[in-house]
Amino acid sequence: MPEIFLNGQAVEAGAEQTVLEVALANGIHVPTFCWHPQLSTAGNCRMCLVEVEGRGLDIACNMPVSAGMKVFTDSDEVKAHRKAILQFITLNHPVDCGICDKAGECTLQDYHYTYNGEASLSRDEKVTSTKYYNLSNRILLDNERCILCLRCTRFTHEISKSMALGVERRGDVSNIRPVEDRPLSEDPYSDNIVDICPVGALQSRQFLHKARVWYLKATPSVCPGCERGCTIQVWHRKPEWFLKSLDQRQNTSIARITPLENPAVNGPWICNKGRDLARIFERTRAEEPMLKGRPVGIAAALDEARRLIGAARHPVALVSNWGSNEELETFKRCLGEVFHCHVKRDWLPEDGERVQDDLLIRADKNPNSAKARELFHEVGDPVIDEGTDLVLVWGEGFDFARVPRQAKVIFINSYLQPENGHADVFLPASIQTERRGHYTNFQGVVSVFEPCFEKKPGVSHAEDLFKALATPAREHA
Repeated sequence: MPEIFLNGQAVEAGAEQTVLEVALANGIHVPTFCWHPQLSTAGNCRMCLVEVEGRGLDIACNMPVSAGMKVFTDSDEVKAHRKAILQFITLNHPVDCGICDKAGECTLQDYHYTYNGEASLSRDEKVTSTKYYNLSNRILLDNERCILCLRCTRFTHEISKSMALGVERRGDVSNIRPVEDRPLSEDPYSDNIVDICPVGALQSRQFLHKARVWYLKATPSVCPGCERGCTIQVWHRKPEWFLKSLDQRQNTSIARITPLENPAVNGPWICNKGRDLARIFERTRAEEPMLKGRPVGIAAALDEARRLIGAARHPVALVSNWGSNEELETFKRCLGEVFHCHVKRDWLPEDGERVQDDLLIRADKNPNSAKARELFHEVGDPVIDEGTDLVLVWGEGFDFARVPRQAKVIFINSYLQPENGHADVFLPASIQTERRGHYTNFQGVVSVFEPCFEKKPGVSHAEDLFKALATPAREHA
């Protein structure tokens, strides 16, 4: 392996590495706009200029290492060039940070503060361009903020393979535009270009003018949208910035969802379905136990459930593959010998949804089928024998018309549904954003999700419900 010198320090470099990669691997920050570790090298922003002894200035992102080379990443000449490049970029970039959703996490903002810090030298009017151009039903483009780093176009060509974006015209009138007959709205990974845009040019309609990022915190979680189990960040309001007036629901709602980079599962990407989890998690909740539709306390509901379990001779349980590893293990330990257990599929592909591809999306639209299969062996469409006299349904996705007429029903669910009131006993359970747990994906990788919000007062964690039902159930087993 060749040895090179970075700012006078000898470091080992891989034979195929670039100077930029070696610098970053050794904790030396080199600023970039257009470079991204998962994309091809464009070399058009010139922010990563470094000085090589005997060769002068060159871009680090496209410079292969050679043995003995001496590189300076922070020399006076490098600083002067970075400052000049930022002056050039901000000649026409609007200073509208006060209304830009990228403020607080904008690379241009950060670099201007670090490497430039001066007002624009230009006294000419800025070149104006298209504002709020509709790239798709999910993404807006502000061409005045765009610095033509081309990360977005390379993403659609190299990662999602939709080939949906290109550059129209040349010079200072160049614009990012959709490619004819290749709509970005049909790219199920399109929202990743909002994340990788280094400025505020690409804007998510979901998050537009919704919150300032410094009011939010990111909680690590796992996308339950398919068995890939992509790791994500769930952004929600910090307690110290809770709203005391206006819409207080914002204090306990999801502001946005972004990828949590994980080389073992999803890399730095997630699909658009993962961005839309608020649509699933923030449905109307069921918040109180019921007996045949009549609200009761949790103690009365548990007593009746225990009585039904104790009286049953042929009980069947339909286990949720949205349950965490801990919940599935608790059910197996506490109730697995009492019930004949089937694992059902809580969710199936929706109309128009991409079912599977070669990047991330998997056909099984449930997060924990692997762990459920390990514990209960069966995952699929369970058939309930006519002799069944008690059915415990945990989670969604089961047609209650398939329950034998004589069978009693215990239903454990989180959302307001007609079946809640039809069950003999209904027990409301917490959801993923209210508890801690783990999912095991189809490759056997285990990922953790953390709670974002307090659980509702009237609901219980599923693990606690299983434990509460277990003792009398075992006595009658």
